[in-house]
Amino acid sequence: MKVDGTCHCGAIALEAEVDPSGLALCHCTDCQSLSGSAYRANIQARAEDFRLIRGTPKIYVKTAESGTKRAQAFCGDCGAQLYACAPENPGTYSLRVGTLLQRRELTPTRQIWLCSALPWSMNLEGIPGTQRQT
Repeated sequence: MKVDGTCHCGAIALEAEVDPSGLALCHCTDCQSLSGSAYRANIQARAEDFRLIRGTPKIYVKTAESGTKRAQAFCGDCGAQLYACAPENPGTYSLRVGTLLQRRELTPTRQIWLCSALPWSMNLEGIPGTQRQT
C-alpha cells in the first residue's frame, strides 16, 4: 500500500510503500515518553520503499536499555515525530502512523511491550466521549 504524509506544519513530507497488515501498537516506556501518549502506532517500510519528498528532519539518537541505538526523526519546526530507524544504513523505517494521510485505512494487527502498557489504555469503551471538543 502506498502511503504519504507530512509533519504537522507541512515542512517535511514523506512517502513509502507498506504492508497494511503490519501496523503495531507499541506500549514500551520509550514510546510512551517520546510520543507523550499511552502508546505509539508504527508501521514498517523497507528502506528501498521509503522516500523523503520535502524537508530535512532533525534526528535524536536514543539508546535503548538493550544498547540498541535508534534514530528518532522529527520536524525541527513543529516537533511532529515522523519515523525511527537505525542511525546508519537503515534497513527499515518505523513510520509514525499519525503523520500518514492514509491512517484511517490502517488497523492495528498486534501490540508489543504489553508489560509496560498503562492499564487504562487497554479498554476505552466505558469512557464517555464527544464527537468534538466542547
